[in-house]
Amino acid sequence: MNQHITIDPRICNGKPVVSGTRIPVTVVLDQLAASGSIENVIRKYPELSLDQVTAVLQYCHSVIEHTELEVV
Repeated sequence: MNQHITIDPRICNGKPVVSGTRIPVTVVLDQLAASGSIENVIRKYPELSLDQVTAVLQYCHSVIEHTELEVV
């Protein structure tokens, strides 16, 4: 976890969100995928900073890095 990502069961049903907002990490990722750039995400969500969007990517990297996948 980092200072820019919060998980609180009272906010967005416990989904990870950008701290100080109700913007879920998944929304930021969807916007990055759709728009193709961090700048476009910040334009759409001006309450987000470059550090916060970068923290979303770092958080996702960390989650993936610490997930064990089972191949069936």
